[in-house]
Amino acid sequence: MSRVNFDQLLEAGVHFGHLKRKWNPAMSPYIFMERNGIHIIDLHKTVAKVDEAAAALKQVVKSGRKVLFVATKKQAKQVVADKATSIGMPYVIERWPGGMLTNFPTIRKAVKKMTTIDKMTKDGTFDNLSKREKLQITRQRAKLEKNLGSIADLNRLPSALFIIDVMKEHIAVAEANKLGIPVFAMVDTNSDPTNIDFVIPANDDATKSVEIILSAVCSAIQEGLEERKVEKADSNAAADSDEDAAPTPRRERRSKATKKIIAKEDEAALNANVLSKIIKEDEE
Repeated sequence: MSRVNFDQLLEAGVHFGHLKRKWNPAMSPYIFMERNGIHIIDLHKTVAKVDEAAAALKQVVKSGRKVLFVATKKQAKQVVADKATSIGMPYVIERWPGGMLTNFPTIRKAVKKMTTIDKMTKDGTFDNLSKREKLQITRQRAKLEKNLGSIADLNRLPSALFIIDVMKEHIAVAEANKLGIPVFAMVDTNSDPTNIDFVIPANDDATKSVEIILSAVCSAIQEGLEERKVEKADSNAAADSDEDAAPTPRRERRSKATKKIIAKEDEAALNANVLSKIIKEDEE
């Protein structure tokens, strides 16, 4: 069963593209028709592409990896923040910091700076600073929180990017392509889908349109997270049952004295055996 249907997409205005004079010819396979100078997106293809993207993202998170959501345009910012937070995924909604993927260690250093400031506040170091120093550090902390607070838990490069408006986020697309990170994106009729791995043809300017696509994608990600939890629980239970079923050795370690006694007995038995053989040979 599809995650979204034609009527839902139609009601949300997902089918509205851009003006004909602003179109990108590469999007022609996803355009149904033109009406009043505006391109209309083929929603049947959108439904299929949403299902395809959702299935792929589900597998990504099921394997324990992260998906980074990117949307800095006003219409999508709050929706992305809410949806990504609900499934525990990192997101960028303020500004794409150049080199965030290609220069990831530097971004991590900036995130660690936030942690250092928080430690200073807790251990009392912050109280010993002058009023001016406190003000500077507080402003720096607020700026870091605004730009990088949503990716504080991203300890390694994400395994996929979900982008809204690939024209606006072209730097993010370029960095992901350079590193071979798969890109999932809502692509409007004025954009170039060439460098996008999973294209979802849709209106990326309307909040309702963004919300319905994100809801479908995030529900798939949530399913992937739940299935991962279940698989982990099953594997842990199986491991515990194997340990219980395994036979316990009678004595894993013997004392040194016992080992010496056994060694002496073995030696005596061996000597007696050899002696009896010698006696037999003499008798014969």
